[in-house]
Amino acid sequence: MIFFKPSWVTHEVNKPIFSVDIHPKGGRFATGGQGGSGGRIVIWNIAPVLSENEENDPKIPKMLCQMDNHLACVNVVRWSNEGHLLASGGDDKLVMIWRLTSEGSSSIFGSGKVNVETWKCVYTLNSHNGDVLDLAWAPHDGWLASGSVDNTVIIWNAQKFPEKVAVLKGHTGMVKGVTWDPVGKYIASQSDDKSLRIWRTCDWMQQELVKDPFVDCSATTHVLRLSWSPDGQYLVSAHAMNGGGPTAQIIEREGWRQDKDFVGHRKAVTCVRFNSNILKKMSPGSPKSQQYCCCAIGSRDRSISVWLTSLKRPLVVIKDLFDDSVLDISWSSNGLYLFACSWDGSVACVIFDQKEIGIPLSIKEKNDLYERIYHKSLQKSWNLSFSGTQIVENPELLTAIDKINETSNTASVSCELPEPASKDVSFESPKVSTSILVAANKQVETRLPSGKRRITPMLLTSVPTSNSNEAINITASFRTNLEVPPKESTSFSSSSPTKSKIVVETVTDQRKQPTFGGSSVKAYSVVNETNKLMGTPPGTQINQLTCCEVPGDQPIVQFINILDPLKLPSGVAVTKQAGNIKIQVTNNCHKTSKGSLAGIEVYKNMNDKEPNWDTYLGSTVRCLAANRKFIVACCEDLSINCYDIKSGARPLPPIIIEDVVSSISLSQNSYCLVLTKTGLLYMWNWENCKSILSRVSIRSLLSGKGVVNSCGLSSSNLPVITLTDGRAYSYVSDLQTWVQLSNPLDPISRVGGSFTKRMSPHLPLASLQKAIPFHNSHDALPSGVTLSFLECQIMASFTIHSPDEYRHWLIATVNYLLDKGPECRLRLILDELLGPTYSSMPAKRIKVDDNILGTSRHAFLQEILEIVKTKLPWQRLYKEYKEQLDELL
Repeated sequence: MIFFKPSWVTHEVNKPIFSVDIHPKGGRFATGGQGGSGGRIVIWNIAPVLSENEENDPKIPKMLCQMDNHLACVNVVRWSNEGHLLASGGDDKLVMIWRLTSEGSSSIFGSGKVNVETWKCVYTLNSHNGDVLDLAWAPHDGWLASGSVDNTVIIWNAQKFPEKVAVLKGHTGMVKGVTWDPVGKYIASQSDDKSLRIWRTCDWMQQELVKDPFVDCSATTHVLRLSWSPDGQYLVSAHAMNGGGPTAQIIEREGWRQDKDFVGHRKAVTCVRFNSNILKKMSPGSPKSQQYCCCAIGSRDRSISVWLTSLKRPLVVIKDLFDDSVLDISWSSNGLYLFACSWDGSVACVIFDQKEIGIPLSIKEKNDLYERIYHKSLQKSWNLSFSGTQIVENPELLTAIDKINETSNTASVSCELPEPASKDVSFESPKVSTSILVAANKQVETRLPSGKRRITPMLLTSVPTSNSNEAINITASFRTNLEVPPKESTSFSSSSPTKSKIVVETVTDQRKQPTFGGSSVKAYSVVNETNKLMGTPPGTQINQLTCCEVPGDQPIVQFINILDPLKLPSGVAVTKQAGNIKIQVTNNCHKTSKGSLAGIEVYKNMNDKEPNWDTYLGSTVRCLAANRKFIVACCEDLSINCYDIKSGARPLPPIIIEDVVSSISLSQNSYCLVLTKTGLLYMWNWENCKSILSRVSIRSLLSGKGVVNSCGLSSSNLPVITLTDGRAYSYVSDLQTWVQLSNPLDPISRVGGSFTKRMSPHLPLASLQKAIPFHNSHDALPSGVTLSFLECQIMASFTIHSPDEYRHWLIATVNYLLDKGPECRLRLILDELLGPTYSSMPAKRIKVDDNILGTSRHAFLQEILEIVKTKLPWQRLYKEYKEQLDELL
């Protein structure tokens, strides 16, 4: 055994490293912690750590990539089991998903460092209301679990980020650790509430609550990272107590017994991590080998212990390895390397020999073990069509899954991972589809007598991959472009989309020929017609063809990130509830000689078996929304159909828009908002049969890395767009433009963290500003910066008609002006609340709106004057406005 600490693995001097994780393929490892002014993630080359020759070779890079996107400290980094994604969570309440791109190396501004690789944040998950402390990928990579100080665990659908599968509520303290059962049946979480909870993955309900080992514990650890053994038989907790001493509690799967623990550490256990391999050693005097698991434990006593389940004593204890608490541990996939990180900002590496730790079981031996324990070789082939729990518990299900596996084995390539089962399918939020953009047969080029060329734009139409005869493995590639020649094997390309690979049909512009019988003669020159399919990975893109009449110019395809269109499954009844009314949509429910029909059935109650009314559409229903009065269905033929929910009558004929719908929202006041895949908004009032907005583009909002996260209506029926980077916008018809409601990327917004923290996250504006970071008290800011933020908050509250937040920010601004000034701004607020100057002649009085968001202007003024009255330097100002107000009341 060898252990050492590479001095060059550090974020910055005295900056703690809170998490470390080794890539499943073993070529790199990631660390997360504090950086210069926020959170930092660094991806390192593992070779210089393990080899002194490579460490001393200047041609071999040590750091591969540094990412400073988190606005606050990064608490955890975790690679997916396949290694194609990296998840990170931090004090900014965000979970970020990173993917390697093909952009190559780049320099880090202001540091002199070079990023050899480029990792980009492809998803930002912002549903937590507090710091994210731990993350864990499910064994099949289909789900990602995140634990937070908001006392919840969120299960994310990793195939459709940012979709949530479940929110596990039950803890009454900060959730500091999450781990998955390797069999896929359970997930466990440990919290500051002195409990460990085990949840079922089939229905996301609590299976077991463990409290006894944690009764005497105190909340003294930054994390509580528990771990499940690779054979699924043992769950080991962090920070338990036994007889007044700190332990790591062992919980057995059978009956959840708690009669064993790992002892010996002098202070609380912070993290536990099992080696992912099941190990074996030859037993003395026996021809059979002994199978066991290996576990590493880190503690606040700055030491690490390594245990084998076959031994009663630790294999090794490394004392005083760090200068501060151990925070995270990671094993390499071959089971021989152990990395650990500490609050002191360093990373330690321990290298074992197979003679010391044991030999890993082969895949066949591991399968046999699972077969013996769980009656199913789960590691042989995760069932990619099966959702819910991944453990088989009855013979009928075994037979059914075996048939599915046999069918899937005959397919060329599979492109779907497990998805969680749910009773109701939500189809109002934007979904991502894996459609292929198929070029039209030809692009027509017209040559004019002057020598100029006129190109007719080529349309790219979306074709669902489910109808394709060949399966395309989208998830296997990290590249940005995928080209699929027909009747050939799938090939991947790292090049970015540039020029459209199409065949041009040239039409020579000639003088008009004499016509006979109403027909004219045209000459066409057809050049080598060959069709090629251009595929894209799952993503959100619009395609624009920019053409120019200048000879020699080539058509350019420009990709802009928006949303892919929604699509309901074919032949499956999808149910939606509107109050007590049940709505059922079935695509391809009836086939005719002219095509398939889509059916909509409406039931008065959820338990009714006979529909109250039904109707049919001649096109596939892509998405649907409903309220207490109307049902709105958006179809593949670009039509929007509205029905009375009680009778099924149409209040108006089908509306035709120019593209497929990506998102739909219907308010209780019957305002309907739709967003097309080309980034255009339409809005109607169905009660008045009136158009509110038409063809309003959101493309100007998509600057930077953010893509559309949601599109909906506020409580006052205003369109609101939120992006994945935390920005939010609303469209104001009176101004005929977008106004900004939230921008965490703006340095001005950084001063607002301490202010927004006091607001209830359920209020309209606060719910859009969850991503605004907390202000660093060490930053010296001019007084005008805070005032600028407060005034923006007042106007944003007014824009989205939130009276409670408007009052809060108005009073906050007044308090700030009373403390910092200037007086002219304070007078401006008081003058606006007082109203225009009144003449002594009643006939000349100017009429104004006496209310602001439903509250009297003078009521606001009275409340503010009560605050001014308590400030001695402002007594004259108080008297001046109090006398004017008394005259008006």
